[in-house]
Amino acid sequence: MKLTLRVWRQKNAGAEGAMSTYEVDDISPDMSFLEMLDVLNEQLILSGEEPVAFDHDCREGICGACSLVINGDAHGPERTTTCQLHMRSFRDGDTIDIEPWRASAFPVIKDLVVDRSAFDRIIQAGGYITAPTGAAPEAHATPVPKADADFAFEHAECIGCGACVAACPNGAAMLFTSAKVNHLNVLPQGAPERETRVLDMVTQMDAEGFGGCTLTGECATACPKGIPLVSITSMNKEWLRATRKAGKR
Repeated sequence: MKLTLRVWRQKNAGAEGAMSTYEVDDISPDMSFLEMLDVLNEQLILSGEEPVAFDHDCREGICGACSLVINGDAHGPERTTTCQLHMRSFRDGDTIDIEPWRASAFPVIKDLVVDRSAFDRIIQAGGYITAPTGAAPEAHATPVPKADADFAFEHAECIGCGACVAACPNGAAMLFTSAKVNHLNVLPQGAPERETRVLDMVTQMDAEGFGGCTLTGECATACPKGIPLVSITSMNKEWLRATRKAGKR
């Protein structure tokens, strides 16, 4: 495959960025998208140019680091992570636009790499439980209804890639935050911080400068792990419950 790549290049957070055009040839349809970028970078290094900076780690769809907007879609045309997107999703001769996440809360560090530490601070605000240390408890010591366990596991699948923010026209982080709130709040182990968790995490989310949610649903459509849109509704219920309870104290 021969492809034309239009790649966002930006030296640092303070510099202005622009799209640069490159040609790559002999790309196998079985390559992953990141392997194709590796080929581009080898080509740039051999020609004495600076390689394109992009984020990656596990390359197995687990860590969520491979955050790219490809032809206007978060992670590209398939509902998967960028590292699991293969070049057979494109055609010979295609022109592909490659950009970083676009959100004020995700400032560009260099080229395609953005700073997603805002997500870390949201988790730090309340994404934990108070549990005694020591030996692991008996697995059946705390019964959990299957419906609750399934709900918790569904939301725990969130890998924090930020596709929900990149896809949202408002740059909202509600799907991410709701996934982190819901998967702990529904379990008995998360009960002690149930109210403070949702209040603190939503407050931190707002402080990071993410946009407001208008339930357009683009976040759930782009999520590679399939976190459902109803997750936001569940978190809103938790937030209202916690707000009312705090107001009665």
